Formats: sequence, C-alpha cells, structure tokens
Amino acid sequence: MTSITSKAVRIDQQGGPEQLKLVEVTVGDPRPGEIRIRHRAIGLNFIDVYQRDGLYPMPVPLQLGMEAAGVVEAVGEGVTHLQVGDRAAYASQPPGSYCEVRVMPAKCVCKLPDAISFETGAAMMLKGLTAQYLLKKTLPQGGLQAGDFVLFHAAAGGVGLIACQWARALGLQLIGTAGSDAKCALALQNGAAFAINYSTQDFAARVKEITGGQGVKVVYDSVGKDTFEKSLDCLRPFGLLASFGNASGPVPPFAPGILAAKGSLYITRQTLFHHIATRESTQAMADDLFAMVSSGQVKIHIGQRFALAEVRQAHIALEARKTTGCTILTL
Repeated sequence: MTSITSKAVRIDQQGGPEQLKLVEVTVGDPRPGEIRIRHRAIGLNFIDVYQRDGLYPMPVPLQLGMEAAGVVEAVGEGVTHLQVGDRAAYASQPPGSYCEVRVMPAKCVCKLPDAISFETGAAMMLKGLTAQYLLKKTLPQGGLQAGDFVLFHAAAGGVGLIACQWARALGLQLIGTAGSDAKCALALQNGAAFAINYSTQDFAARVKEITGGQGVKVVYDSVGKDTFEKSLDCLRPFGLLASFGNASGPVPPFAPGILAAKGSLYITRQTLFHHIATRESTQAMADDLFAMVSSGQVKIHIGQRFALAEVRQAHIALEARKTTGCTILTL
C-alpha cells in the first residue's frame, strides 16, 4: 500500500473565496477502474465557483476542481487505456483536481498527445469539450449549416474563444458578446464574425440588425439571469436557446407560454457531464478536440496563471470577470 502526501485545496463549508484552504492530504493506491495521477497544471472553471459558493449544493468537506493534466503514476485493475508514465488530461466528476496528486476514476481521463503541453491540456479539457458538445451536439431543428448565424455570449472567455475558432472552422457566422471593447476585439481576432459590447449596446437589437431582422438559429448562453430574456428575442422561429451556465446567477422561473409567444422556441439546459458519461463518448469528443488543437484550427489562450497557493485570488478574478481565455493553477 502506497501512501503519498499531497497539497490540496479544500473547503469545509460553502461560501466566498475565503473558504478556500490549502491543506495536506494523504493519497493511496488506485482501486479497480481508477488511476493515480500527478498533476502538472490544473484548470479553473466557473463550475468551481458554483460548487464553492453554494449555487450547486455539495457535501463538505470538498476538494474542488474539475480538470487537470499530468502523468499517470499508478493504474488500478481493469484500466486498459492508460499506463504508468502516460501523459494524460481530463475533465471529470467527482471534483478534486485542485491538488498535486489524486486518485480518480479512469474513464474520463484521456492520453494527452505529445504535441499538446500540460498547461494547454489542463486549460482546454472542460472548456474545449464544452465547445465540442455545443457546436456538434446541441443543435437547433434542422442542424447548423455553413453560413448560419449563431449567438455566443461571453465570447472572450475560456469556452467562448474556443467556440469562436471552432465555429469559424465549421463555416458558421458566430456573433459574440462580451463586456468590453477589448474583449470584443479578442473575440473578433479569434474568429467571431461580429462582436457586440453588451455593456454599451442592446445586443438583441444588434443581432436583429446583423441578421436582417431574422434572428439566429441558436443562442449559446453561459451567462444566465442577465441575458436570458433578450436571448429569446434574438432567436428566429423554432430557434434554440442552449443554456449551459449561470455566470450572472441562475435563470429565474418562467412561464413556458413565453416560448410560444416568441416563435415556438426550444430551450435546453446542458451540462458536459452527461455528454462524457461513458468512456467511449469521452474519448470520441476528446479526439475531436485534440484534432482541432493539433491542427492549429483552435488555439488555446491561457490568459492567467496562478500558483495553487494563490487559488483565492484566482477565484476573485474569475468572479469579477477580469479574466480572458483560460485560467490555470500551476504547481
């Protein structure tokens, strides 16, 4: 029985960034279906904030973090797709990536191609797989074809910058929104066809103007409460609102009749973890992401780096929307 000491970030109760504590934990050997991985870099995501602040109720004490990249140190019985010494990356339940070493289920851990660095691997898994399922699987009636308009909120964030590039590769005209002119410029540099500063412009009116009054087939919305109603106004009849986050707070209850009044619309609330529920689906999505990154069609922008011990500052910056692209914790 191996016993390793690891630094880890834990919360003992849900609340603000002050709840994040750097502690030492003991890590043992992997059981059947598990691996032990030593991290080289760790990804930071808004879901970490939701789990920390209580928007997503979680049992405590809780070790946070949903994605990372590193080297496999030990492999449990029954694990065949990974070997000791493999470079690997993941976005996975259960939480726990804010640490140096952990034991975790192997099914969502993928071999990391040699051409992709640990930092890039840690930054891109959750956000890149999210962009993949949105643009490839979360589709309006009749699907998406080259030339179609889509609206993507928070286009200068981690998921957004990946989606801008991927949409361009698919031939889509992505209209991105962001909260500053600088962020809009970043979205345009990364493949957005149009960018709207929602702090100075009415994005619904601007979308109608861009699309000649027709609206878009689909809105991808990770902002939530602040953008929900106007997002519906951006859709053409039978359009789809794909909600996948709550950066401004959860969407309040609404009467389904509003969907009829605004054009027989569809709405869905997505989460990555249903899409990566099996080993096969995880690998297929990861292969698609790895191919896009390896080919250079999608570049992963790491806008911020914080040491693991600076995790409080990282959360404060993320919540204040002072970050662009991806944020990682370094070891």
